[in-house]
Amino acid sequence: MCKSVLLRLAACGLSALLAGCSPLAALNATIPDQGFMASRNHAYGEHPRQQLDVYSPRDEAGRAPVVVFFYGGAWQRGKRANYKFVAEALSSRGFVVVIPDYRLYPEVTFPSFLEDGGAAVAWTQRNIAGHGGDPRRIYVMGHSAGAYNAAMLALDPRYIAAAGGRHEDVIGFIGLAGPYDFLPFTSATLEQVFGAAPDLPATQPVNFVALDSPGALLLYGEQDTTVLPEHSRRLAQRIRAVGGRVVEVGYADLGHVSIVGVLAKPYQGRAPVLEEITRFIAAGDTRFACSFHRYQLSDDRAMGSARP
Repeated sequence: MCKSVLLRLAACGLSALLAGCSPLAALNATIPDQGFMASRNHAYGEHPRQQLDVYSPRDEAGRAPVVVFFYGGAWQRGKRANYKFVAEALSSRGFVVVIPDYRLYPEVTFPSFLEDGGAAVAWTQRNIAGHGGDPRRIYVMGHSAGAYNAAMLALDPRYIAAAGGRHEDVIGFIGLAGPYDFLPFTSATLEQVFGAAPDLPATQPVNFVALDSPGALLLYGEQDTTVLPEHSRRLAQRIRAVGGRVVEVGYADLGHVSIVGVLAKPYQGRAPVLEEITRFIAAGDTRFACSFHRYQLSDDRAMGSARP
């Protein structure tokens, strides 16, 4: 079963996977529900896609750190129900997890999905205490296009503030294989989603890096040909240049899909992605030293074939 799902992950490809390709359903089918409490269908706005789900650890006694996770899908596809495996992984480490949907192209373009993200974070800050989370320890996290959304929310305070939230309570950003520096546009999708913005540099996360930005954990697979590792490397370089806080981690054998796929319980032993996320959150809002490290996995553990 596990090997079959893994091979299907490898063959699926980014756009199909994040649109709800069957391997996601297969991944979620392997995830037990006993380890967390799910509270679903909370509205943070009036649009049908402005809803979110909350996952809380069953054994969490106090106010736990909170991770707001944004899935990818080229800002055109995706749904929160497909990412139970991410919620299970993070809640198993004692974190409260929020997974919102957000409006997509062609119904909206930049910056509407960021406005939705800001509203989801503001809702979380107002309500998460009732689910065991600490509203003053918020981490924004995402994969692919969702990592872009999370980066912009972390680096540009306007979106959370406009929704009535407190940007200063976002104390960390976790990006998996995100596009952070993509001017000039190199695809029709980017042109369609971002091309009408009156100030194109203001669409790029790298242009909002500041000394007081939340700490960042940037994870990427070196086999990624969908969102090239250079995006994460350039963002890390920009953060270091201003004296900010960043941990950069490259996985020699992972690709665009597998960097998030290894969060699923059956595959967590194949690469220490969950361990890096846990370590980063455990450090809290502290002035840790910038670092870079790289994992080379052995052939029998690697998901190296899981390319887009």
